[in-house]
Amino acid sequence: MNFIAPLLSVLITSGHGPSGDVLKVDIDPRVNPGVDFFAYANGGWLKRHPIPHSESGWGIGNEVNDEINARLRKIDEAAAKKQSPAGSDEQKVGDFWATAMDEAKAERLGITPLKPELDKIDAIDSVSAALTEAFHLYRVGTGAFFSFSVSQDEKKSDEMAVHLYQGGLGLPDRDFYFNKEAGVAKIRDEYLRYLQGVLQYSGISEDDAKTAAAGVVAFETELARNSRKLEDLRDPLHNYNRMSVDDLQHRLTPTIGWSEGLSGWDLKPSSVIVGQPEFFSALEKLLADTPVTTLRNYLRFHVVSDALPFLDRKAQELDFHFNHLVLNGQKQPRPRWKRVLDAENGAIGFVLGRIFVKEYFPPAAKKRYADLVEAFRHSYSKRIARLDWMTPATKAMAQHKLASLRKKVGYPDKWKDYSTLQIGRSSFVENMMHAAEWGFNDQVHKFGKPVDRTEWGMTPQTYNAYYDPSNNEIVLPAATFAVPGKMDADLDDALVYGYAGASTIGHEMTHGFDDEGRQFDAKGNLKEWWTKEDAAKFVKRADVMVKQFNAYEPIKGLHINGKASLGENIADYGGLLIGVDAFKQTEVYRRGRSINGLTPMQRFFLGYALSWLSEEREQRLRRQLLSDVHAPAKWRVLGPLSNIPDFFEAFGVRPGQPMRRASGQIVRIW
Repeated sequence: MNFIAPLLSVLITSGHGPSGDVLKVDIDPRVNPGVDFFAYANGGWLKRHPIPHSESGWGIGNEVNDEINARLRKIDEAAAKKQSPAGSDEQKVGDFWATAMDEAKAERLGITPLKPELDKIDAIDSVSAALTEAFHLYRVGTGAFFSFSVSQDEKKSDEMAVHLYQGGLGLPDRDFYFNKEAGVAKIRDEYLRYLQGVLQYSGISEDDAKTAAAGVVAFETELARNSRKLEDLRDPLHNYNRMSVDDLQHRLTPTIGWSEGLSGWDLKPSSVIVGQPEFFSALEKLLADTPVTTLRNYLRFHVVSDALPFLDRKAQELDFHFNHLVLNGQKQPRPRWKRVLDAENGAIGFVLGRIFVKEYFPPAAKKRYADLVEAFRHSYSKRIARLDWMTPATKAMAQHKLASLRKKVGYPDKWKDYSTLQIGRSSFVENMMHAAEWGFNDQVHKFGKPVDRTEWGMTPQTYNAYYDPSNNEIVLPAATFAVPGKMDADLDDALVYGYAGASTIGHEMTHGFDDEGRQFDAKGNLKEWWTKEDAAKFVKRADVMVKQFNAYEPIKGLHINGKASLGENIADYGGLLIGVDAFKQTEVYRRGRSINGLTPMQRFFLGYALSWLSEEREQRLRRQLLSDVHAPAKWRVLGPLSNIPDFFEAFGVRPGQPMRRASGQIVRIW
């Protein structure tokens, strides 16, 4: 696994230990694998690793990030000490780090870096002026009232389009405003207090802040009431509503100055794609019915709330209490240097990443995982070919889409030009706003230009991956393949095929054929390429998985949303099936030799479970259940594996045990 060897050439002590078998030592032998495979595979590690007070959850991703962050910190600290040429990557990285780490400067400045924006908000005297300011705030990183992007047209993937979507909420998702579960109700109470605290911090008196906070909550609650639910946002066709700017301006929302607002962004489209037209109709009415004072308070709150992590100690305490303690259960703040790295990766992550891969990832390191992608593509193709429920016409189109799938492995072949990005040493928050403005301008300037299909949406140092339906591509950053505390020689093929293969490569590949991705063709266009008969069969088979996950209740009174999480659950399931097939073609599987008493196929499934090794505090779990399309990690192991016959055989799972569904209840898609 030469791809990660440079990264892990200097081992950091981890719970796995540099010489032990990561799969064997993590097992909890007191748990029956047929009863709870997640606890069996990962229970030993979880018992040895309670969640640190500074974290809302802890697992393998945190350990990988700790190793990566140690290297990024070295890069930052070295750059901060240099006198690098103005405009160079090293100058930007060094100035960002030095300024963000300067707590004394943050205390001296307080909220003053935001004063120009707050003065503009204070001058708002009409709905029209509030909207004008909201358009401006998008430039500096604060989205208000609605969501916006310039991205590929779902039906014409070779063109960039202006998209308008529902948005404007301060809580993580619309259901937080209405769900009656006790924990969610408590969050609403805390949110009101948080709003009041932020408005007081911004300079409003205590009594006025209390009244203002109630008005903002009422305003956002109405926005939420007219927002589509999480599961309804997964229907790409229903959320694609192209209309002319003239119709948007004069028919849908005649009192919102779209033409002026878009022109202020240097955009003059003839048409836009409106995700949820009913939301914008409701927004227009709500704006007209809301006192201008409330609109000012709403904008003031969002500007200050977004900036809290980058201001003084009092601001950071406000941010921590609600956004980390209340929403995620974190007991104490993370060290400042880690919080700064989080901000830096979000603001100038590709600038930092370009230095990072130069030092830790040589160009030859891509080959191993590029080859693994092809092994999985081959196995998926064979699986599609032998499906007994799909007609030949749809199979042919599916094979074409799979063959056309692009892969991006490790880091970009072509890096974006950041030469115009201005980073200095004035203040932490100003650097964040400059980065946001650069990103905004970069986005809007894509309109009317050819789509750049070489662009990456994740930095190479990100422990994650994604599938992009408009590009029909999987993007696999370098960090996503790392196992903490381990070098290449420590990792056998069985582990790799389950860990990096099934849970990441196979997972992302299957996204091209999940409930949402399957609606896009080989060129990335939203287009019906399935026969009606096959589409109906797919939906019927997918509904089995929806019902399976709806039945899981991680917190009493809160179930997993099977419909909202369907795409991720199908991808987990498909990744495992493809991974099993690909692994069976390896020499390791054919030899059948056990390692530490574990057969190759057992190690494959344990490798998959390793990829989801984590636990979270109840607060974060609650938030995830209500606002995330991903099921919690534990159920990403329990759910798909309970549908995999090869798993039953590998661990002797008996009929009737929780990890083995009856034959008639098994999901049968891929």
